[in-house]
Amino acid sequence: MDPGDPEERSAAADPAADTTGGRDLHLFLQTLQTLWSTRELRQLREEAWKGFATLNDPLATLLDMLDASRGCGGRGPSLEAWVARELERWLQAQPRPGPAQGDPALKPLQVRAVRLLTEGPLSLVEPLVSIFQLQDADRSAVLAHIHRLHQEGKFKEAIVLGTKLQLQADLDVEKVCVPLLLQDKVDLVERYVDSLPHLQRRLLTLMDSWCQPGFDIRAVARQYPQAPLRLERLSPRALGRQVLRLLEQFSLDPALCPSVLTQQRLAALRYLCYKRLVERSMSQESWAELVQGLVGQDEWLREQLLQLLASQDDVATVAQCALDLLLPEERLPATVVAEMSQLRLQESSAPPRTAKAPSEHRRDDCYQLPIPREDIHFLASWEDLARHEDVLLQPGQVVGVDLEWRPSFGVGGRPRVSLMQVAVAGRVFLLDLPRLSSPTGGQAPQAFSQLVSRLLSDPSITKLGYGMAGDLRSLGASYPALAQAVQKLQGGLDLLQAHRQMQVADRPAPAVDRAAGPRGLSLLVQQVLGKPLDKTQQLSNWDRRPLGEEQLAYAAADAYCLLEVYWALCREPARFHLPGALPWSLGLGRSKRRGTWEPPPQKASASPRQVCSPEDATPEVPARAFRVVCDNMLGGLARTLRCLGVDVRVLHSGEDHRQAAEVARQEGRVILTSGLPYHKLRAQVGAGRCLAVDCSLKAQQQAKAVIRHFNVRVTPADIFSRCQRENPLDTRSVPRARRPLLGIHIGACNCDQYLRVSKDVMKQLVQLSVHPGGSGGAGSEAPHSDGEQETGSALEEAPEGCTYDPPCRWLEDTDLQTRVPATLANGTQLQLAGVPAGVLRRPGLQHFYCCTGCGKVFWEGSHLARVTSNFQEVLEGAPCPAGGPS
Repeated sequence: MDPGDPEERSAAADPAADTTGGRDLHLFLQTLQTLWSTRELRQLREEAWKGFATLNDPLATLLDMLDASRGCGGRGPSLEAWVARELERWLQAQPRPGPAQGDPALKPLQVRAVRLLTEGPLSLVEPLVSIFQLQDADRSAVLAHIHRLHQEGKFKEAIVLGTKLQLQADLDVEKVCVPLLLQDKVDLVERYVDSLPHLQRRLLTLMDSWCQPGFDIRAVARQYPQAPLRLERLSPRALGRQVLRLLEQFSLDPALCPSVLTQQRLAALRYLCYKRLVERSMSQESWAELVQGLVGQDEWLREQLLQLLASQDDVATVAQCALDLLLPEERLPATVVAEMSQLRLQESSAPPRTAKAPSEHRRDDCYQLPIPREDIHFLASWEDLARHEDVLLQPGQVVGVDLEWRPSFGVGGRPRVSLMQVAVAGRVFLLDLPRLSSPTGGQAPQAFSQLVSRLLSDPSITKLGYGMAGDLRSLGASYPALAQAVQKLQGGLDLLQAHRQMQVADRPAPAVDRAAGPRGLSLLVQQVLGKPLDKTQQLSNWDRRPLGEEQLAYAAADAYCLLEVYWALCREPARFHLPGALPWSLGLGRSKRRGTWEPPPQKASASPRQVCSPEDATPEVPARAFRVVCDNMLGGLARTLRCLGVDVRVLHSGEDHRQAAEVARQEGRVILTSGLPYHKLRAQVGAGRCLAVDCSLKAQQQAKAVIRHFNVRVTPADIFSRCQRENPLDTRSVPRARRPLLGIHIGACNCDQYLRVSKDVMKQLVQLSVHPGGSGGAGSEAPHSDGEQETGSALEEAPEGCTYDPPCRWLEDTDLQTRVPATLANGTQLQLAGVPAGVLRRPGLQHFYCCTGCGKVFWEGSHLARVTSNFQEVLEGAPCPAGGPS
């Protein structure tokens, strides 16, 4: 209904048509607006509910209010959405229900609501759909509006409206979802196809087609020139991970996505070849078995395997691999074929091979299991469990717990845990989980689940693990009777937490090369006990029965080493930079989320950043003078370092690692890498210019380790001294070879030149952007709707002692090329749409900051306090937060 229609004006003048119960609607709106501007939410809710109770027709009055508010300047959609949601809650609390579907009085209200829906903000969608039951209303007007939104490039608004009104059956799933996938808004697409298996299958089939070899995603992107695309998130590898996650989430057949599965198998094949032929950390038997399972009868994968083998220099190992897999000789180099003939002759003349005892497989350079073979017990029946139950559940003891499963490499669903190792002093018990949980095992399944539950829930038994929460989640996912394993855990001590604290303290054991050497638990064992674990059997078939002697020895060592590490850390905590003996973890810092024990924070010392000896110290470098280039696997570290003022570039997802060396040489940057080519990169840039980052650490811990390693001086003034805004440039038109040199692959602005803007000037600029020329217009709605994230700020109100004051000058009139739109002299347009109206009314906020590189607007806030608190021990001259170390 048109508000200017004479019939509507007549109806409004008729007392019988009064829907407000005699209350002045304009006065009611003014009262709510006044309370809204002061953010007195409790009083605002009381006033709103009191007003709702006086209404004759609440639904019609809401529509009148929304119509009226659209015509009032200075009032954005936030108040509209809040009133609509409050009325929805008020109606639900009333004893009398609203009009039922099919009620003649509801239809004209639905027509008006649909009109408001198509003209209003997204924040109105949910309450209006609920209040007016729009799922069953006439859909023609809404469908036409959705198609119009799509044509205008408002893809997010279109999919949200279609989802809320359940219009999926009337819309083309590809047309709706493709532009959102190109913008990396997979969460909206997931909600759109939720509980609709036929659409889920179509979506995954589409995404799988994008993963075909040779597919160019830019051909699809060119169809949506008005969309801000995120093509770096759409590499085949990234898309493949999304598809595998959705396959599991939707419980669909993996065969639906053959391209992704082939891609995953190829990645696994390359990884296995690296482990066997380069790293030599796999046995030949395990390698051949896993590769055969991956390749199967797939001729394309077999061809890829042949190419991988032909590229290797170790002729003897390649020949043995080819023999074990029965590869065709005509596709192999002549030197490999000749070596294969020699191997056949040797095998034909050699005596039959017999199984070796574990002692014969021992490597002197690796951790040695200190117990004899007879103290390794394999438990596969109820009788086995009953015989050793007292030892396993002895109160007050310390046990090491570990799990093994056959590697799946992301294909074929989640792997099932095959073996559980429990180590006690002098003995190791290996629990055969498939046998013990089999329904044909008689009393074994119940006895097994009861024993494990009692072990985990007994607080007097200290359970040691490494990444314990992840292991227990896998155990629960594999065996439903233990689904609550994480929740049941009491008295758990995750040595991964202690290891992280050791690494953050930057106190590795001497001569440990963390790039090429061991990682994870093996690294911890080397740092504490002097030798790493032998991981040769880690990637073996743990579903095979009987297990080989080498597998049994490996499984026992994996659990028993936890006990020896624990005892060593308890004896000499200071040697490993731990605050006191390890048992303090059993009384402090329990993680409520994971059910494991974590070490308490270490108190800051007088010189928190100085952890190395004076003779090992490197020259101090200011944060803003420190320049790094990160590979694309270290995005979290890059963002964290940039928050601290470091000049950071990140390789594009399609860039080769070698590009990092080129950027480092030309721009004087240090390389931070998590990948395998560490030694190659280090050789290209020289000593001290390349660092391998431990991926088992979180981004904050990685950043602290980097800061300590290079002796970077970070002060409170460095925090947020560089712009974090995602780079808006479209790189599709730039040749790939020039992207690193232009800096447009870095993913963020990275500029450190700001201008300070007074609150009054910012108000003027925002007002001009909303009402250019003072005439209102399309921009009349406030840029921030209720429930949406404030996008312009990295900050909010900070506590005393944490003040944001970057070195910059005030914005002057000469700095502005134009005021509408607000554009700096260098051509950068200020991003004023990211400044919510509420922030401009905040009493304590006096000024803003704008980035001269991209135009993003910032204001002071709680992000500053959080970062200051998180990096307290590496900040120079930072005030101690309340409750922090003194």
